[in-house]
Amino acid sequence: MEDKRSNIRLLHSLADISPAEWDAVANPNAYPYDPFLSWAFLDALETSAAATPETGWTPCHLVIDDADGVALGVMPLYAKTHSQGEFVFDYAWADAYHRAGGDYYPKLLGAVPFTPVTGRRILIRPDADAASVEQALINAAVELAAQNDLSSLHLNFVTPEASKRYESLGLLIRTDQQFHWENQDYADFDGFLAQLSSAKRKNLRKERKKAQDGLQFKHLTGTAITEAHWDAFYHFYQDTSDRKWGSPYLNRETFSIIGQRMADQVLLILAYDGDQPIAGALNFIGSDTLYGRYWGAIETRPMLHFETCYYQAMDFAIKHGLKRVEAGAQGGHKLARGYVPTTTYSAHWIAHAGLRHAIDQYLENERQAVDREADYLRRRTPFKASTSATDETDE
Repeated sequence: MEDKRSNIRLLHSLADISPAEWDAVANPNAYPYDPFLSWAFLDALETSAAATPETGWTPCHLVIDDADGVALGVMPLYAKTHSQGEFVFDYAWADAYHRAGGDYYPKLLGAVPFTPVTGRRILIRPDADAASVEQALINAAVELAAQNDLSSLHLNFVTPEASKRYESLGLLIRTDQQFHWENQDYADFDGFLAQLSSAKRKNLRKERKKAQDGLQFKHLTGTAITEAHWDAFYHFYQDTSDRKWGSPYLNRETFSIIGQRMADQVLLILAYDGDQPIAGALNFIGSDTLYGRYWGAIETRPMLHFETCYYQAMDFAIKHGLKRVEAGAQGGHKLARGYVPTTTYSAHWIAHAGLRHAIDQYLENERQAVDREADYLRRRTPFKASTSATDETDE
């Protein structure tokens, strides 16, 4: 396929490419379905003005075409004027470069906005020459950054396999960790609990009993989700966002568009006190993974967060045969609830040689620290010593 490649396009909007053409490379049958790479999701962020130049996210997606003008590969990219909504924190890099007299922003980012989920960042049609297309798109991204005097290129939450390829191409690799729950073919939640030590098993049962006292939890997906449900959830989301970030990343229209386009890939978990919803968690459904994204509540109840976001998600994953639950970035408190440490990766190209050298040295030490912490945490999971659930997975 290498000789069929003719040119590279720069898209300033997902509206400039058809959903079918984008999804043919973003979610072909050859790969597990990733809801965050879909045209429907990414365009929802642009259409609702959540990811636009006004919010510091200027779309500049790269597309490489074959001789017939059909996409062989795409690379979701954004020029960023800040580092918010990324979950790979480079504020110290920006500060160091600023103190040295440089301008760190704008920078170029290959990522799904507001979404700390590992996935493919260079999307390639299954019948294409993958190595050639990947190399061409990385080269084009670096050239785009250099031509526009951007300080850097960042690819966030790349797969472990991709990180090795990107390192061989000269990008700097950064690691961090999240906590994921692995479904070991459990028949039910009690099957999961049976794998825990006695003390932890009793503690989780107490947490669930306390959280569920007086409440009913509903799992909504597809046409069961109404605008009234989105109204309630957005209220919860605003409250949590105001406390965590100062202002929410997404707006009310974002959720309506997602609901209209992707209802079958959405799981909305709501906690009801009588007829009144008081808390909720928004999840997205992949081929084999349930992705927890946002949560909020208008009342403070004991263990409500753990039940709504973690245990209810695990119940759904078990019932529907999903392999894992990814509950977002950070959160050491997830460890005691059966979520195990999982390494995440990002790749970075830095234009300034001095800054690149300093970051390279920093990342070497940081990777060692991440490995030490992961080893420490894996020895402290709630599982019995013999269970395989304590083993790390990098997916």
